[in-house]
Amino acid sequence: QVQLVESGGGLVQAGGSLRLSCAASGTIFSINTMAWYRQAPGQQRELVAAMHSGGSTNYADSVKGRFTISRDNAKNTVYLQMNSLKPEDTATYYCNVNFRLRGTYWGQGTQVTVSS
Repeated sequence: QVQLVESGGGLVQAGGSLRLSCAASGTIFSINTMAWYRQAPGQQRELVAAMHSGGSTNYADSVKGRFTISRDNAKNTVYLQMNSLKPEDTATYYCNVNFRLRGTYWGQGTQVTVSS
């Protein structure tokens, strides 16, 4: 059994910063890709950022230069540093982790609200 626990969401003014964390626990052999998705009301869930096991990353165009994904392999944790936040970044953010031999899991979601 694997669990993902997210933290770090909240309410922030436009231009502010937040840091999301997602920690994996349970029986883990190794982790392939760790990623963050977001879903705004009435919108489809979209990829925000991903970091692969080799360290390569990819970002949605809308967050490039503002968000940074990182991971601590020793802690099985992925982070999303969000700077220069905009009202359009308001959404529920979900971590998504692909585990070797375990498949892909989702976190429970954490709300990020950016006020103008």
